[in-house]
Amino acid sequence: MINKKRFLLLPILLVGGIVSACTAGNSGETSDAELSIVTSFYPVYEFTQQVAGDKADITLMVGSGADPHSYEPSAQNIAEINNADMFVYSSEEMEFWITSLLNSIDNKELKIVRTSEGLDTEEHFDAPSSKETSNEDSVESVSTAPYDVTVLGVAGHYHSGDTLTLRAQFEETAEWRWYTKKMSGDWTQIDGVTEDRFEYTTDDEDIFVQAVAVDAQGNETAQSEVARIHIDDHNEEDPHIWLDPVLAQDQVRMIEEALIEIDPDNESYYAENAQQFIEELEELHKEYEEAFMDAKNRSFVVQHQAFGYIASRYNLTQIAIGGLSTEIEPSPSRIAEIGKLVEENNVPVIYYQQGGNSAVAQTVANETNTETAVLHDLEILSEELREKDLGYLDAMRENLEALKLSIN
Repeated sequence: MINKKRFLLLPILLVGGIVSACTAGNSGETSDAELSIVTSFYPVYEFTQQVAGDKADITLMVGSGADPHSYEPSAQNIAEINNADMFVYSSEEMEFWITSLLNSIDNKELKIVRTSEGLDTEEHFDAPSSKETSNEDSVESVSTAPYDVTVLGVAGHYHSGDTLTLRAQFEETAEWRWYTKKMSGDWTQIDGVTEDRFEYTTDDEDIFVQAVAVDAQGNETAQSEVARIHIDDHNEEDPHIWLDPVLAQDQVRMIEEALIEIDPDNESYYAENAQQFIEELEELHKEYEEAFMDAKNRSFVVQHQAFGYIASRYNLTQIAIGGLSTEIEPSPSRIAEIGKLVEENNVPVIYYQQGGNSAVAQTVANETNTETAVLHDLEILSEELREKDLGYLDAMRENLEALKLSIN
């Protein structure tokens, strides 16, 4: 088992880090820790904490409410890394802002740990191909009307083939005009769409979307900000490597080796901590293996394509129905599409990520005669897990119990 002292330290640091802009150890209190370590997002934070224990002050950059994919490092983040002994992240496919961040760092003594380095990940995921897109975020609007329209339903990112649903909100309007624009194209009005709801099936290129309110005389009275629909097929690699308990062990070993390299005097301490946590990860792996060893129904349906490593490691099939938003109830046509998938695959449960059974999830469940359950992708430590003082191992065991509802 994990040393109790170290285990209790994790929630305390997480609360301090996440609530106060994710900067654990910066409260002004003195610390006996000799090392300063910055970590990009939750999984690498916990893995680092388990190995470093009380020998390091560890900062978490991306906390609750932030999206690790689209996070924008602050000047404070850069300053912290410039003063740190070690920086730990997962991959450029997950934290796409890493390259730009590291180019801003002027710390020649900094030990950089890329926890996906050298891992055998190719066999685990077969994503659609993606195209390079411009970093241009500034796009001219299609109207001169004021920006009074609110657009709901834009997620952090989508995969190609997802069906996104957006909804516009404005106090007074007779009808709507919806416009889309590709990176290299011009604005195009979507024919036949005059309601406040807009559905669109994505391809492998980012698009921009804008909603314009029109009065009874045909005058444009208000418009939304330009919304960017970011398509992230992860460059044909699934970045969620931490969801595989076996690959997680390899990541822990990388962190252990890096810590020993920069602090050889505490080698035995880091080695003992790492071995203790690796043994727990191995036990978790065995629990998954035993649970699914003789299963006949090996498919599960998810809202977001994030569980490819679990599927591959345990010979399961992940079916994604991407594009659903917890803000907007899906249209009858979208529910019919999901209902057909449910029927064809004899699906008993549809899984939604972190946050429990929202009203949208329940609507889909009621219409398709399925149940709903939550799977944790652990890109962040969710509010629900933090409130219960649960961490990585606990969340992975909750995932196991949830998957048993489909896989049996």
